[in-house]
Amino acid sequence: MNGAHGKQIHVSRRADMQMLLATVIWGSSYLFMKSGLASIQELNLIALRFGIAFIAAALFFHRRLRKLDRGTLVAGAILGTALFAAFVFITYGVQRTTASQTGFLISLAVIFVPVLTTILRRRMPDKRLLVSVLVAVTGLALLTLQHKLSLHIGDVLCIVAALIYAVYIMLAGKFTPKHDPLTLGTVQLGVAALWGTAATFVFESPRLPDTPQSWAAILGLGILCSGLGYILQTLAQRHASPTRTSLIFSLEPLFAAAFAFTFQGEMLTLQGYIGAAFMLAGVLITEIKLSQPVFRRRKRPAI
Repeated sequence: MNGAHGKQIHVSRRADMQMLLATVIWGSSYLFMKSGLASIQELNLIALRFGIAFIAAALFFHRRLRKLDRGTLVAGAILGTALFAAFVFITYGVQRTTASQTGFLISLAVIFVPVLTTILRRRMPDKRLLVSVLVAVTGLALLTLQHKLSLHIGDVLCIVAALIYAVYIMLAGKFTPKHDPLTLGTVQLGVAALWGTAATFVFESPRLPDTPQSWAAILGLGILCSGLGYILQTLAQRHASPTRTSLIFSLEPLFAAAFAFTFQGEMLTLQGYIGAAFMLAGVLITEIKLSQPVFRRRKRPAI
């Protein structure tokens, strides 16, 4: 019993480390996107990003792809389409706001998931969800409504991206248990790349990066953020609950802000930092479940 329990703890810790590493990698993605967008357009970047990620994943998991069935292909097509849609708004959004602010806005996806679930199941939300939404919305207002009471277009795009990404998370939760996760992940990367390539030819002029910095950014996005990041997430979710996974994922905006500050000197205003703290608190309230009340009433002694 002790040996089995110890092995389970070891597996759980390894899953936590895998998810934490993926979160750190995703935190750097907004910085990579800003660097890559210096020389190529948004849809072009998405096509290259997911194209490189698909090639890398296909090389590693080519034996699994030989066993690809219709069900996995359809599920991968749905996930890849949702992923592409989310990243269209993320990429256009990060171009029009700061990398650190983008990270906090995208973290709203963790709150949108239980909100959408509540709406779809037509049930009243619990008090914890209502409190988390209220706290997060307060933080959102402080973070985005600065001198003028209006949202910047980049902030709006990132909020829409968070909503679409929440839908993607819900779809992934539905399809992943029914299919081989690594095959499914590879297919979704390929579909996102196809959508990106088609959109680039229709709306933009396809081109390759023309500077070493842009190439480094594209390769970082493709191999690390998209390829390795999503593979690590898939492996971690085999041994970690969605709640635990989401809790670790909620640390992404902190890593995004740290990367933006370290490499680009980006700093939020005091109001922005307070708003970011409120948003992070809202996410944590959503994910942390207390097993028992923090305060208990003392029983009066019998007389």
